[in-house]
Amino acid sequence: QVQVRESGPGLVKPSQTLSLICTVSGVNIAGNGYYLTWIRQPPGKGLEWIGAINHRGNTYYSPTLKSRTSISRDTSGNQFTLQLNSVTAEDTAMYYCEIDVGRGSIYWGQGTQVTVSS
Repeated sequence: QVQVRESGPGLVKPSQTLSLICTVSGVNIAGNGYYLTWIRQPPGKGLEWIGAINHRGNTYYSPTLKSRTSISRDTSGNQFTLQLNSVTAEDTAMYYCEIDVGRGSIYWGQGTQVTVSS
């Protein structure tokens, strides 16, 4: 059974760096094609695409967040990290990761709430 789980601090102070981890289990993605995406949903708003990384390590970022965003992977395991620098209250949102392992198989995590507040 494939599981996707986001983890990280629920509260971050303004101007600090938000760091979240997405752990994928139940599927061997090493050596296989995949596309992992980070998405967020601010309160009362729609989904916002943050960025993605594929099995080759290529990264793609939203133009509006690119200057503050970094997505990386842990090649020794099935973990992916999202870092968002210089956060403000506008970065308060539910953050999700989603992985596409091909053949229409797409899996979402349940999300993790991040609040930016002093």
